[in-house]
Amino acid sequence: MQSLFKFLLIASFVGALVASLGPALGFGFGFALALAAWIYGSARLARLARWLDDPEQPVPRGIGMWDDVFALLYRQRRAQQQQLQQVTNALLSFRRAAQALPEGVVTLTSDNHIVWCNANAAAMLGLKLHADTGSAITNLVRSPEFAGYLEHGDWSRPLALRLTRDGARLYSIQLVEYGEGQRLLLARDITQVDRLETMRRDFVANVSHELKTPLTVLAGFLETLAEHEDMPPEQTRHFLALMSDQAGRMRHLVEDLLTLSALEAGTDAPRDSRVELDPLMQRLAQAARSLSGGRHDIDFAVEPGVVLLGVEGEIASAFENLISNAIRYTPDGGRIAVRLAVPPAPDGQLPELLFSVADTGIGIAPQHIPRLTERFYRVDRGRSRETGGTGLGLAIVKHALSRHEAQLRIASEVGVGTTMTVAFPPERVARVRRLQPSSTNVT
Repeated sequence: MQSLFKFLLIASFVGALVASLGPALGFGFGFALALAAWIYGSARLARLARWLDDPEQPVPRGIGMWDDVFALLYRQRRAQQQQLQQVTNALLSFRRAAQALPEGVVTLTSDNHIVWCNANAAAMLGLKLHADTGSAITNLVRSPEFAGYLEHGDWSRPLALRLTRDGARLYSIQLVEYGEGQRLLLARDITQVDRLETMRRDFVANVSHELKTPLTVLAGFLETLAEHEDMPPEQTRHFLALMSDQAGRMRHLVEDLLTLSALEAGTDAPRDSRVELDPLMQRLAQAARSLSGGRHDIDFAVEPGVVLLGVEGEIASAFENLISNAIRYTPDGGRIAVRLAVPPAPDGQLPELLFSVADTGIGIAPQHIPRLTERFYRVDRGRSRETGGTGLGLAIVKHALSRHEAQLRIASEVGVGTTMTVAFPPERVARVRRLQPSSTNVT
């Protein structure tokens, strides 16, 4: 408005001046003034046209009305730039959030062409972040089940899909529609969940089976005793002894289940204390010879004065399970060697504690070794039941050792024997009091 007022004031002054010069001069001057105004307006219009063709260049400047017009355009341009920056920031924020998601995310068009995907989706589905943009996802994820799910599937439920050649990984795929003609594909790795569910089913089945056998025996003997009251005392005592064995088997199974449950839960774990291994190894040696009953040659060699930081009950349980397994799976007359030592470490390193149990038993085939610490996993189910094993011993060992940052190393050869070695880290070795140069035998 101020520019318009100035323009009218100047125009009034110029008009009065022209009128005082006479008609001829006034007409010429007016024509020249009009021509100059037209030329100036054309120049401003040309600048405006160039700016509209390339809005990235600065807004042109002018005087009078043109200044007001250009100022208005400048403000509008600033507002548009701010809005564009806000949209850009929102898009970048969305993509950063999508990249941070643990799931794979793929945005698709209505005909299933890729618009964008995050890094997890690229890794899971074998996509390339930039090269595959615009491609049909069914041409890149080659699976009939996947193509059928996209075309005719029930999108309210996810699709379980194995994409790797070996089938080692299991993915949950779900399609969600949003906006107009837009789709969101979500991929999640459920391999571990599937493994845990399989372990749960196997665990319930194994526990049921392990309890069913002794319960069936007990029920049969009780029924026989109830129906034959005049049974000879010798036969009655025989039945009662068998029933006692089956009851003991169930008791051991329940005890092992409770121990394993406590170790796996990891709650209210006892605090570490200094465990003197000399008296512990003495007790283990007596228990081993009692379990063997003189059927094996058992040798204990223990480095004296070793103190370990940990929970004595868990350490004892792990050691006892390893020794009892060696006794159970070593034929009569075989040899079992138990060693506890802190061998010298290389210069600049602290020594670790090694506990090993070596036997001359039946041995273990290589394909079974990785699964030995699974619950209820047995190389030979029939032999394991004959020897009184519950199938939980090495699972207990695994969890007890993991609580002590220890490793279980297994070396075995079928028909030759097995050596199981426990390696405790140097930080767990509290003290080694060397009473004599070599290890001593535990009797």
